[in-house]
Amino acid sequence: MTEIKDTAIEPFLDQLASSAATPGGGSAAAILGGMGAALVSMVCNLTIGKKKYAEVEEDMKEILAKAEDLRHRMTAMIQDDVRAFDTVMGAYGMPKETDEEKAARGEAIQDALKMATDVPIRCCRLAREVIDLALMASEKGNVNVISDAGVGVLSAYAALRSAALNVYINAKMISDTSFVESKLNELEGLLAGAEATTEKAYDIVKGKVS
Repeated sequence: MTEIKDTAIEPFLDQLASSAATPGGGSAAAILGGMGAALVSMVCNLTIGKKKYAEVEEDMKEILAKAEDLRHRMTAMIQDDVRAFDTVMGAYGMPKETDEEKAARGEAIQDALKMATDVPIRCCRLAREVIDLALMASEKGNVNVISDAGVGVLSAYAALRSAALNVYINAKMISDTSFVESKLNELEGLLAGAEATTEKAYDIVKGKVS
């Protein structure tokens, strides 16, 4: 079966708009993060090799390598989100006639919800890294394409906050309080400072293009 990440944009958007439960917001968040990383890569690729930017070439090569790694990891998460959702739905669909079945179903649901929380948390981690890379690209990148660094940081920030919503919605249904506390604390740490970094990058870009 063809994975979502390998389909064209229009078919993907058709799936997103349909009444099907997947792909949904989690997959969209991963796409946003992947686009942010791709735009950082674009700025790097159009800066590297330019005499005017020789002083930052090594920095831009390093940013490019990291951005490309993040792009591929985030696009892979599109399918991870679908699998997590399907696992949750499968657990809820388990039989619940006997006490044993109810116990097994309850345990499966909790395990599935943890999986469905881990996936967006990973998306948040990656998106936060893209935000930081986009800031560096906005500071050092080719001014002729610097607006793309601005779009990249906004895409990554949208990915971060979008994935965060999926963490919140799943975490509230998990009975393991230590797991929930750990994930929410990590999430708050990832969100802390992200807006300020995004706005800093955006202001740098705006100052260079206006």
